[in-house]
Amino acid sequence: MRLSNNLMYQNSVNSILNNQQNVNKAQEQVNTQKRVLTASDDPSATARALLYTDRIQANEQYSKNITMLTSRLNTQESVLENIKGSLEKAHTLAIQAGNGVYTDIDREGIAEEIKSIQSSVLDLMNAKTEDGKYIFSGYQDNTQTYSLDSSTGKYVYGGDQGQHKIKVAEGVEIKSSDNGVDTFEKVNARLDVASNDGVASGGITSAKVYVREQAQFDSFHKANYNADPAAADGANTFNIITTAGTPNTYQVEQGGSVISSGSFEGSQIKFAGLEIDISPVANGQVDFTLEAPQKENILNTLNDLIAGLTDPTISQEDYEQVLAAAMIQIDNSKNQVSLTQAGLGGRLNTAEKITQSNSDLDVNNKSSRADLIELDMAEAITELTKQETALQASQATFGRLAKLSLFDYL
Repeated sequence: MRLSNNLMYQNSVNSILNNQQNVNKAQEQVNTQKRVLTASDDPSATARALLYTDRIQANEQYSKNITMLTSRLNTQESVLENIKGSLEKAHTLAIQAGNGVYTDIDREGIAEEIKSIQSSVLDLMNAKTEDGKYIFSGYQDNTQTYSLDSSTGKYVYGGDQGQHKIKVAEGVEIKSSDNGVDTFEKVNARLDVASNDGVASGGITSAKVYVREQAQFDSFHKANYNADPAAADGANTFNIITTAGTPNTYQVEQGGSVISSGSFEGSQIKFAGLEIDISPVANGQVDFTLEAPQKENILNTLNDLIAGLTDPTISQEDYEQVLAAAMIQIDNSKNQVSLTQAGLGGRLNTAEKITQSNSDLDVNNKSSRADLIELDMAEAITELTKQETALQASQATFGRLAKLSLFDYL
């Protein structure tokens, strides 16, 4: 085979270029600290690394979501805590208003304090997130949560029962808010009779029916109230039949069936936490009806309390009923807020645990990806040194070949 100068030059140049390319690749690997620079370097490792990259990016988004979730839950927790503090103050004032020596002016002073509390609670119930959305309005978070209906004088809920959720891990979503229905509307009002004016007949001309022992009456109400919409009229009406004598006796009937009986002194009949005042004491009958269980938000409860405190014509008996209803409903409202706080705290704990889990997954995913495409620096530097040595050798060889001549051997 004939070796021409052109062939020797071309082979030497190709060797130098190949070695230069190897050096450049080794240098780039060291600079980027990656073993796989292009998909062609290791197609299988590249494909698997892309899967880990997707998981890492998803985890980064979950971390951002958890930050947003935690911020919103902490904001809601602060709002609920302030609401509960305001309700505790209102409850104290309602107890204070029961002081028998207070004058109308004293009661009006308490009413002013409660108005201030009501305004504060309204503002808190209409609290917004950092992006201007109403916290407790459900999916209708651009609609004000509570507003006063001027036609009825009642505060009404403007949202819905939706609950926003934020995805914090694969297959895991956590509620980022609680709606007003669950937090403020599901508050049991005080159980009561439908009217304090009993329906009198026979020798009795008038009667008043009041709840005096709430716990006893609650048990009676729950045991005897018929909530069936198809129930006959009068299904929740009770008849107290009195017989004047020594002693005076009574029996309580419902639908013709006797459910209780006893005797009474004076003009008061006490039964199941109820106090029935009749006039005159005679043979007769008093009918009363159990009121259907009601739900009432705290704003309307405070409205009723303010109305009772500022009404100078209200009787002492009716005033006591207003206070009793207010205290029970304020207490129930506090309990409902506390229940919401408990659920909120559980979500915060869950978010914290998921944060730890996501962090562990992130470490594992990055480690697995590194094993596939990242570089062993000691091995890479050794490879770079080897390629540089090869390049230097090829360059030196080319220099020597370029100087070869037959005249050197003559």
